[in-house]
Amino acid sequence: MTSTFRTLTVPLDGRSFSGGLPSFLVRDDVLCWTRREAGLVGFGEIARFTATGPERFLEADIWWRHLVLEADVTDSVECPGTGPVAFGSFAFSKVSTHRSRLIVPEIVVGVRDGRAWLTQLTFDDGELTEAGALAALDRWLEADPLDGDLLATELPATGSADTAVGLPSGDRPGGEGPTDPAADVVPKLETGSLSEHDWMAAVAAGVEEIRTGKLEKLVLARDIVATIPEGVNAAEILRQLAVRYRECWTYGVDGLVGSTPEMLIQVEGRTAQARVLAGTLDRRDAEGMDGSPLEFAERVLAGSEKQRHEHEIAIQSLTTQLAPFSEAMNAHSEPFILELPNVWHLASDVKAELTEVEGHVPTCLALINALHPTAAVCGTPTTVAGALIRKLEHMDRGPYAGPVGWLDAAGNGEWGIALRGAVVEAPDTVRLYAGCGIVEGSHPEAELAETWAKFRPMLESLGIKS
Repeated sequence: MTSTFRTLTVPLDGRSFSGGLPSFLVRDDVLCWTRREAGLVGFGEIARFTATGPERFLEADIWWRHLVLEADVTDSVECPGTGPVAFGSFAFSKVSTHRSRLIVPEIVVGVRDGRAWLTQLTFDDGELTEAGALAALDRWLEADPLDGDLLATELPATGSADTAVGLPSGDRPGGEGPTDPAADVVPKLETGSLSEHDWMAAVAAGVEEIRTGKLEKLVLARDIVATIPEGVNAAEILRQLAVRYRECWTYGVDGLVGSTPEMLIQVEGRTAQARVLAGTLDRRDAEGMDGSPLEFAERVLAGSEKQRHEHEIAIQSLTTQLAPFSEAMNAHSEPFILELPNVWHLASDVKAELTEVEGHVPTCLALINALHPTAAVCGTPTTVAGALIRKLEHMDRGPYAGPVGWLDAAGNGEWGIALRGAVVEAPDTVRLYAGCGIVEGSHPEAELAETWAKFRPMLESLGIKS
């Protein structure tokens, strides 16, 4: 073992990948970041950094910069995502016991703009060759996936899961659940930290706090626990999400899986971009309505003072925090309707040209440190909203709504917000999360229905009717 970090990146030109990058999602322990069949997947692990607390982003940034500073890099492709790469997942809260992490894989496959490449990363002193890298990839693809060894056990199983909620039915949107509750082969859903009744009471309490003027917006999340008797197949979850939710960023990092529609920050050179979402409408609400579904969404979302207000708060939160790092910034004057298979969102894209701060362009982790948590996942003012979240949710969000993504040695990276996702807690157990933006006009019953719409991508990928 040497102290030198070495990488070799070679093109995969002429090789056909049926299905694009999702065709590599064959192992439950794969590291994944993909959208529209492009992105990065990683296999194995040669280094890991973990941290907790308010300095977790900056500590990770320092660790990564030191690691790559004297790296021996051979890169014949030279585009974002080549050379040294790490995948990461960070806790939502600075007081969370969940350990944030950066993971350096052994092998990375990348696809971007019709180009494909392979990177091998190592601390060993053996020669790195294209043939050796291809052989290493084949070993990972042909090896038996981990059997039940993928556990994100650091997230505590908060709250009680002794009250079965079954599948969404009755007063919950989404149809009927299984008719034979005794069948042990049927997936089961249970409450997480709060029952539906208690969570709606938390929403009502949040609205009352907003009405006092202490805060303008609050984001409240809830969790449910799915038990899958035949076992959780994380690779299949990722493949289904990548195919069904092509406009989202499908992620998999150390037991955290999901498909987020929200980009916290994407950095390429000196250009930073973000996609901000706030304002949600279940697509099922359009059934039987006059006009096209999109016209319905535009009328209900864009025409809603409550939804527009929530969206404006989210945009203001991001642009205010990003401004000190930017010499120019451009944001949509009007939000657009983002169409997803389960919901519509009010969305806005923000683009900024980064300026030098203390002699250098800020890294993506430095930007995350300044941006997270945004009003889209916390509320505003941040400090007041964060304290109220801890008081009302009765759970540790762990990595839910925290940054998830990747970075390279050149400072490029893509970091989404870990939404529409879940944590694999045991071979047969998954904890799902969903949250809603609460403003003065919010109604608890409507917010509860919205959480079920947001649970739908994960429920469907688990084979649970919703």
